[in-house]
Amino acid sequence: RGTDYSAVDADAANLIGYNAGISLDTIARDVLVAGTNVKFEGQATQGAITASDTYSAASIREVVAGLRGDNVMPFVGTSYLGMIHPDQSVDLRAETGAAGWAEPANNTESSRRWQGIVGVFEGVSWIESPRVKMVADGGASSTVDVYQSLILGQECLAKAFSTSESAALPQVRRGPVVDSLSRFHPVGWYWLGGYARFREAAIRRYETASSIGANS
Repeated sequence: RGTDYSAVDADAANLIGYNAGISLDTIARDVLVAGTNVKFEGQATQGAITASDTYSAASIREVVAGLRGDNVMPFVGTSYLGMIHPDQSVDLRAETGAAGWAEPANNTESSRRWQGIVGVFEGVSWIESPRVKMVADGGASSTVDVYQSLILGQECLAKAFSTSESAALPQVRRGPVVDSLSRFHPVGWYWLGGYARFREAAIRRYETASSIGANS
C-alpha cells in the first residue's frame, strides 16, 4: 500500500463492484435464457441457424405480438425491454426498407443513427450489451455462433435474498489480515440470494446468427 503508488482503496472498490455486477448479471441472464418461449430466426431449432439468419425487424414484431397477446405488461410506458448483443445490433441497424430500423430512425431521430444507438424500436426499449449470451459454434455448422437476445415484460424475473445474512445488493466483506507487516488486506463481496423465472409468458428469447460473428 505504501510503495506501489496506486489508489488501493479506489482500485479495490472498482474491482469488487465490477465483479459483483457481472456475476449477478450472469446468474440472472442464465435463468432468463433457460425460458421456454423461443424464436429461432428462420429455423425450427438452434442447431439449424445459418450464417444468413440474422436479426430482423419482422421477427421483433412477431415476438412483441406474442407478448401483447399473452397480456404481458411492458416495462417503461408502452415499451418492453430488449437485450441485444452488439453483433446483433449491427444487423438490425443495417436492415434497409421502410419496415427496418434505419429509415424510421433517419426520419424521426437521426441522432440515434449517428451515435449508433438502437433506442426504442417496434415497442421495445433496447439495451446493447456484450453480456447477452452467445453459443459458440451453436448453429448449423461448427462455424456459426448463435446469439440469445431477450425481450422481456414485467413479472419476468423473481429475486430472493436473505435479510439476515446479506441484503438486496452485494455487501463488501473484509477478511482477516494475516500478514505480520499488514501489507495484504483481503477484501471481497458477499450476497446470499438467487433468481428464478416468475412468469414464462413475459420472457421471450430470440436467437440469431450475426454477419460479423464467427460464421465462416
